[in-house]
Amino acid sequence: MEAKDIIAQRVAKEFKDGDFINLGIGLPTKVANYIPKDINIILHSENGFAGLWDKATEDNIDKDQIDAGGNNVRLREGGVFFDSCTSFEIIRGGHIDITVLGALEVDQEGSLASWNIPGKFVPGMGGSMDLVNGVKKVIISMLHTDKGMPKILKKCTLPLTGKNVIKMIITEMGVFEFIDKKLHLTELMGNTTLAQIKEATKASYIVSLK
Repeated sequence: MEAKDIIAQRVAKEFKDGDFINLGIGLPTKVANYIPKDINIILHSENGFAGLWDKATEDNIDKDQIDAGGNNVRLREGGVFFDSCTSFEIIRGGHIDITVLGALEVDQEGSLASWNIPGKFVPGMGGSMDLVNGVKKVIISMLHTDKGMPKILKKCTLPLTGKNVIKMIITEMGVFEFIDKKLHLTELMGNTTLAQIKEATKASYIVSLK
């Protein structure tokens, strides 16, 4: 299984019955493929629909149905469409339980940088700043490093999306949680060792394996 699928599969284990969940663009959209069949949740796509959906196939593609990442999907029976105003009222009103977002950088203070690399073209921040401030639990799903460079830092160097907003970080190497404002390593993924985590992580953290 590829690293991004390992991450998406682990993220889906955080969902429970009745959750209303937003999936951000990129890797987070993969989580929809791993939602356990025995739980009843609702997914939210910030571009204007909610329910459950599947990847579109050549046989059933509808080019007007795309998720926040631009992927063609098919909304299942019971799903609803709405405008952007309503979508962001849902986010800002505190109605969403969990948002799963990607990241360029995160740090040991729970801050997130996900929208801008100075000097490079950026199409916009999307709904990320609203999500990290309006949703009850922020889960970051990302590869642990970028071309070998750590992405979990002591302090973010890129422009922030949100300060002290992250509750959990899930990578292909491990799971980190913020407990009493401190970063804890709570789970190792696969055959990953503590030494490998230490080498690939710049942040300070407490080892609290479950």
